[in-house]
Amino acid sequence: MGKGKWVTMKDVADFANVGTITVSRVLRTPDKVSETKRKRVQEAIKELGYVPDNTAGALSSSKSRVFGAIVSTVNDSVFAQTLDGLSSTLRMAGYELLLTSTNYDPDVEEDALLALLARRPDGIVLTSTTHTSAVTKLLKSVRIPVVEIWQLPSAPLDIAVGFSNFQAGYDMARHLIDEGRKNIAFLGVGGAQDERGRRRRDGYINALSDVGKEPIMWPDCEQSSLYGIELGVAFIERCFITDPMIDAVMCVSDQVALGVLCEARRCGVKVPEDLAISGFGGFELAKPSGIDLTTIAVPGKEIGIATAKALLDPETARDKKVIDLGFTLIKRGTT
Repeated sequence: MGKGKWVTMKDVADFANVGTITVSRVLRTPDKVSETKRKRVQEAIKELGYVPDNTAGALSSSKSRVFGAIVSTVNDSVFAQTLDGLSSTLRMAGYELLLTSTNYDPDVEEDALLALLARRPDGIVLTSTTHTSAVTKLLKSVRIPVVEIWQLPSAPLDIAVGFSNFQAGYDMARHLIDEGRKNIAFLGVGGAQDERGRRRRDGYINALSDVGKEPIMWPDCEQSSLYGIELGVAFIERCFITDPMIDAVMCVSDQVALGVLCEARRCGVKVPEDLAISGFGGFELAKPSGIDLTTIAVPGKEIGIATAKALLDPETARDKKVIDLGFTLIKRGTT
C-alpha cells in the first residue's frame, strides 16, 4: 500500500475536471447535477477508489486511532484468540478495533469494507485472502496498511500474517498415513468460499498422491449446507456406516471432529481402533481434559499480536511482507 493521505473530494474533482461542490452534490443530491457531469464524477470515484468521509469535522488530527477488521465469521471461536490478541495489543497502544463479519460471503465483504473505510480507519485487517475485483481495487487504492491473516497468500495485497494451511493439511494427512491408515477421508466444506479449508484439503490430496492413495472427500464440497458439529454427525450417519472401509477421517476443524467423535461413540464405533479422527484449530475442547483430539494447533493469539504490530509499524512489517508463525501437529488419543 502507498503512503500519504486518503483520496479526497478535491482529488475526485480534479480528476473529473469539476468543482468540489459538484462532487458533493453528486454524493448527496445527484438529481441536481447534469447527467454528463454526474457520470464523470462517478467514473472518477470508481477509478480513484474514493470513499466519502463520514468522520469529516469530527477529528482534530489525520489519524482516527481506529483500525477495522473484517472476519469471515463470529459464530464460533475460530478467530476468538486472534481478535483478543489483536484488540488488546492495539488498545495498549491507544487504538480501538472496529469489527464486522461476512459469513464467508465475498459480496458482503465489499459492503463491509466501504462501511469501515467511511470511518477513516488507520488500517484494515482481513481474515480472507480471496476478494472480488472491486474489493481488491479498493484496497489497493487506499493509503493505509492492509493485513491479511490466517493464510499466507502468494501475492499479499500488502502484509500477510499467518501460517500455511496447505502444509498443515499435508502434515496431518502424512501423520494418518504413517499411523498405517489405508482409507483416509477428508471431511469439510473446502469450497470456493472457504479458502483455508480448501488449502487444507489440497494438502491432504497431495500427501495421499505422494504415496499413491486416492482421496475420499465428503460431502460434495460445493453443495453441502452442513457445517461444524452437524457435518461431523452426518459423516458417520451417511458416509462411514455405508463405507466401513474408511479407517480415518481428517476434519477441517475441531468442531467437525467433535461431531464425528460424538456420533461414533453413539453408534458403537471404536476410536481410534475402527476410525482415527483428527481436527484442526487446537481449541480447548481438543485437549486431553476434553476429547483428547489429534489436531493442528494454530498460534491464534500470536497471530493477533503480530497483526497489531504490523498495523502499528507497517514499514517494518513490509520488509518481510509475509510473516509465517507456523503451526504445531499435536498427536493425541483419537489417532
